[in-house]
Amino acid sequence: MAQFGMLRDYRFANAAEDIRGSKLYGLDDEKLGKIDDVIFDYATARIRYVVVDTGGWLSTKKFVVPVDRLRPSAEHKDDFTVDLTKKQVEGFPPYNESDLESVERWGDYERSYRSKWEANPVMHRAETDRNITPTTQRMPGTSPSARAAADLSAEEVTDTDALTAGGFAASTDTVEISQSANGIGPRWDTFQDRLRERRKEVIDTGSTPESADKYPKAS
Repeated sequence: MAQFGMLRDYRFANAAEDIRGSKLYGLDDEKLGKIDDVIFDYATARIRYVVVDTGGWLSTKKFVVPVDRLRPSAEHKDDFTVDLTKKQVEGFPPYNESDLESVERWGDYERSYRSKWEANPVMHRAETDRNITPTTQRMPGTSPSARAAADLSAEEVTDTDALTAGGFAASTDTVEISQSANGIGPRWDTFQDRLRERRKEVIDTGSTPESADKYPKAS
């Protein structure tokens, strides 16, 4: 049974509350693409990643970014930024959304994806000591804000969440990169709130291929 889903063709009543279509900029205000969709946890509706459509500059067309790496863009209203370059994105393992249909395949992808964040040496902007590549301590799931994922309310916490809230799932073969989206901004918070409110509706309409068969309809 799939654990994560996407919004796909689902649309909110108020289009202004939807962050899909927002542009994503990298270091030095380099445009990386636009937010095409989000990957969220079925059980809690907590968004884990944004899916970025590069518009063609990347051979695999799309890549994902953990939500705790996003920030609102200071230069572009209603858009977002991340500390990445195109070269770094090209080093990520290819994203294939069909992997979401399998807990095992998605776990394998996350392990590979995480290793790319951790394996590269720390880079800096020229003539500064500002990190470009996240250090292990800044990796999703290891930062204080990520560990604060315990802000999930009691009714939202599932057995899976309890095991994976700190990063690696205990006694399982899968890896979850935990994120806390605190600090992204009010527009993001509104979007996340709307998804939580409409979680059952989104799942019932089928947010992944064959999701009606793989996930029971909410009562």
